[in-house]
Amino acid sequence: MTGPDPTPPGPRPLAWLDTHARARTEAGLRRRLSPRPADPAGGPALDLAGNDYLGLSADPRVVAGATAALRTWGAGATGSRLVTGSTALHAELEAELAAFCGHDDALVFSSGYTANLGVVTALTGPGALIVSDAAAHASLVDACRLSRARVVVVPHADVDAVDAALAARTETRALVVTDSVGSADGDLAPLAALHRVCRARGAVLLADEAHGLGVRGPGGRGLLAETGLAGADDVVATVTLSKALGSQGGAVLGPAAVTAHLVDSARSFIFDTGLAPAATGAALAALRVLASEPERAADVLRVAGALAAACDAAVPVSAVVPVVLGEPGPAVAAAAACLRRGLRVGCFRPPSVPPGTSRLRLTARAGLTGAQLSFATGVLAEVLADARTGAPA
Repeated sequence: MTGPDPTPPGPRPLAWLDTHARARTEAGLRRRLSPRPADPAGGPALDLAGNDYLGLSADPRVVAGATAALRTWGAGATGSRLVTGSTALHAELEAELAAFCGHDDALVFSSGYTANLGVVTALTGPGALIVSDAAAHASLVDACRLSRARVVVVPHADVDAVDAALAARTETRALVVTDSVGSADGDLAPLAALHRVCRARGAVLLADEAHGLGVRGPGGRGLLAETGLAGADDVVATVTLSKALGSQGGAVLGPAAVTAHLVDSARSFIFDTGLAPAATGAALAALRVLASEPERAADVLRVAGALAAACDAAVPVSAVVPVVLGEPGPAVAAAAACLRRGLRVGCFRPPSVPPGTSRLRLTARAGLTGAQLSFATGVLAEVLADARTGAPA
């Protein structure tokens, strides 16, 4: 039996966390989890913060798809996709997703984040160049950092800068990465112009369609389909199953040679447990609903337009309606005021957005009733009038 450790205590090795927490609090950047109630609609508050663009996360058909998969395949995938984690259901989802979006093939990952990590690192590496849009999603940024390729970050949506970076390269392989629809601003990437530059310079275009699938393109097939680029042999897409499809997971879409290469070399695919059957079944059911009800995509844009009008914001081109308020404090206060009135909205602050552009981030959802939309626009108009005049919320 040993006694107390006679060694005197030294400096606390995690004391720096207290300093960082205080600094974040003073800057209005401290984040806290806010668990939702069990109500599938998000509790008593009307939700304009989540990314359930098509209103499918609680759709009975989607829930039925999840429960049927759960009963058939069990709670978990039981292993990585290369061991026991690939089921007939995964293959079915991949085939239907590729066909719907107009690509040759698809490969399902456990999340959109891991899909981006996997495809960027597997298609580049030492001796390759990545040209990344400055506003690219954090998952693309992290993928670039992990790739060990040379990375050039260009100004947002600057096609000439992309062209210059590709023209000056010494590397044989090059990959241009961008979101098709901006997650914070909701703007559309100039995909057609980017592809022309990529094709002229012998580069591959990778577009993250996380916010495009279900909203843009014919019947919600994405911005690549809208611009006629889906299925091109030098174009790759990533999608998430957790936004418009109301489930969880992600996928890479593109030429079959790309997905075959990912099975061999994408570490976030090889060493990760496969997507859970329930999420796979839900995503497949949601995809089928979207295919049979293409009007849902147009309804998202209709709702987004009404929200933007109430906020005196620009006419939106996606489900995302940004209302920029400047500093974190006013944005946080406005989001809290909306919630007190029964409306849940997103609040984006640095580092999610650049300093000075803290905002409410509203997300439109198909299927809102006239009464719900009237309630939401009324709350937003009232809260934003107070926020812009500096009145207490």
